Amino acid sequence: MALEVCAKAASGAPDILGDCPFTQRVLLTLEEKKIPYKIHLINISDKPQWFLEANPEGKVPVIKFDEEWISDSDVIVSHIEEKFPDPPLCHSPEVSSVGSKIFPSFVKFLKSKDPNDGSEQALLDELKALDEHLQAHGPYINGESVCAVDLGLAPKLYHLDVALGHFKGWKIPESLTHVHNYMKLLFSKECFEKTKAAKEHVVAGWAPKVNP
Repeated sequence: MALEVCAKAASGAPDILGDCPFTQRVLLTLEEKKIPYKIHLINISDKPQWFLEANPEGKVPVIKFDEEWISDSDVIVSHIEEKFPDPPLCHSPEVSSVGSKIFPSFVKFLKSKDPNDGSEQALLDELKALDEHLQAHGPYINGESVCAVDLGLAPKLYHLDVALGHFKGWKIPESLTHVHNYMKLLFSKECFEKTKAAKEHVVAGWAPKVNP
């Protein structure tokens, strides 16, 4: 039986998958494990009553396990790994936090109106740390095989690449070759192509946060 997943619909396009990186993380996990699933696309600005009754917080993603709706991508991914251990996406504890500060650093830089506030350098420092880790341990975070950390980081790097390119004309420096190779590796995966939001929907999703 297919698992039911509630995901954000694209802004202005209720029948198209939206731009939530946390939802994509869950979908990537299901795809990697070849678990059948059914998506319910949720219009975030007009949430259906059944969705709010099942999930009063109204957040996405949520997934249905044993007649219970579960939210929070960390919790969801943990449940999936526990219930569907093959193929394993677990990893050594030391790599759990690799790249974990990239997304908040990206958001701060994206929203920044002050070129001297240090937000760009903070992001560069995090990307450099990732580059050094990949140089020593790559091609993936945990070595030769993709793991849960990669599937969480891939959508965030995609949003970073699209949003900063659009709103700031900013790109990850070419000198960070291991990060670039890592992104190409992840973005070329069939499961990533299948579950990613279109670039225009990523831009539309970030626009209100950049120019509130």
